[in-house]
Amino acid sequence: MLGFVRTDNEALVSCLGDPQRAVAAYRELLLRRDDALGAIRAGLSDGNAAVREGCCRLLDHLVDTESMGRLIAMADDPDADVRIAAFHALACDRCKGDTCAPGAERVIEPALRHLAADPDPRVRVRAAELVGKFVHTEARAVAALEAARADDPSPAVRKKAGWYAPGGSIHRRTAPRPPR
Repeated sequence: MLGFVRTDNEALVSCLGDPQRAVAAYRELLLRRDDALGAIRAGLSDGNAAVREGCCRLLDHLVDTESMGRLIAMADDPDADVRIAAFHALACDRCKGDTCAPGAERVIEPALRHLAADPDPRVRVRAAELVGKFVHTEARAVAALEAARADDPSPAVRKKAGWYAPGGSIHRRTAPRPPR
């Protein structure tokens, strides 16, 4: 526990920026759940990118409706690792308890923009995952994934986009089943 029993949530959030203390602080904040949400939300504005990234990763597990808008805004953070964590948190339903991920109307625009033009291929991979969630309901998602599969300079992005694009393994697995 590294003496975090009496440490306030804001101090723990600041420890996310210290490589020596980040893992223990992350675990403690995750245990504190709703009690730490205010400090975690505030950490999204921290000057240290490692703190912002840690807060995005925490919100992947602890997100609530009040935090969702702030998490979506982190997709445009200047630091690539923060954008990666934000896109993962927005795309991953597995990490969330009973909270639903946001719908296309809230996240499709930043995901499409970053899939097409983010300078970091790791961010484009994560954006492809988020765009892929909407491939069965959004024509723009299909077009963006097909374009990335054909033209992205990164083999990793082309591969991931291909999984979600029509004909890809994830596209087939997630296709809605016809009613019986």
